Formats: sequence, structure tokens, C-alpha cells
Amino acid sequence: MYSSKPDDYQKYSSPMFPPQPPNQFDIPPLATGIPVTSTNQIYSTTPPTALQIESGPPVPWSTGLCDCFDDVPNCCLTCWCPCITFGQIAEIIDRGSTSCATSGAIYALILCVTGCPCFFSCFHRSKLRRQYTLQEDPCNDCLVHCSSELCALCQEYRELKFRGFDMSIGWQGNLEKQTRGVTTLPPTVEGGMSR
Repeated sequence: MYSSKPDDYQKYSSPMFPPQPPNQFDIPPLATGIPVTSTNQIYSTTPPTALQIESGPPVPWSTGLCDCFDDVPNCCLTCWCPCITFGQIAEIIDRGSTSCATSGAIYALILCVTGCPCFFSCFHRSKLRRQYTLQEDPCNDCLVHCSSELCALCQEYRELKFRGFDMSIGWQGNLEKQTRGVTTLPPTVEGGMSR
């Protein structure tokens, strides 16, 4: 019969190995960045206007499809090199996930190989319409681009300019321009050491 003496229990329940120092994987990573609960930061109370996605009933475009001469320099650039205009539009619509050069190069490649870049650019028109709840006007996005590719690109470019984007500086430049109103103060040291 087994006896349950306290000495027997302690003899068998003691750990076989002595405690080890913590492993490098057991140490939590250091926190970096600006503390969320810091009270010494001043933020702008006005939200960025050009970077937000709107919702509600569809609204009309700021300019018509055939108002290309409202922005003559863009009209000329789009007429001679639509891949640049498309690249600028795509960079803003994709929120910087693709660069102007990459989107423009894809557009140019599709133009050279198939001659129908409208099947690629119509998807960006749909994205633009969803972001700003614009009307599908005058017809389906694919039909607009297939029938008047250059006019559609000019209209999308003008719409983004109307929404406050500076098309020449790209997504990152516009993001920095919008966030210039955010001001942060240096952190204050509380209860530091003194001599």
C-alpha cells in the first residue's frame, strides 16, 4: 500500500531541471511609434477632403464627358500620350498601390499589343465612380471607354482635380499635402532624474 507522506510527495513533484533563463523568443518586442494615449498631441479637427470615400446617392460628374477643352494642357497630353494621363489617374484611384509609371506602362503595353486599352481603363473608371458615388453617365463604364477613350480619361482627370488632387505630385504627394494640418508636439518628460 502506498503511503502519502509529505516527504514522498515533495520528492516526486520537484522539477527535474533547474529554471532556465528566458529564451530570446519569450521576450516581447519593444513598442515603437507615437503612443495612442498621449495627451500632448494636437490633431487637426478637419478631416482630409480629397482622401475620403463618399457615400450616398449618386452625384453627377463635375464636368461633362465632352468638356475636354476645360483643361487644354491635359487634353493635349491625353491626345498625344494617354498612358501618362491614365498612369496619373490610376495612381490616385489605387491609392498609391501602383505607381504612375507602372500603370502607364501597362496601359501602353496593352495599347501596343491589342490596340484596346479601354478594357483595362474602364475598371478604373468604375473604381472612381464607387469611391465618389458618381453617376454611371452617359452609359456603362466599358461603353464610355470603348466609344470615347480619350474623353473618358480627360473627364476622370478633371474629376480628380475637382476633388482636390494635384495630379502632378501623385498619391504620396497628395497624402503629405493633406496631412500637413496634423501637428505633433514633442513628448514631455515627467518626473525625470535631477541633481
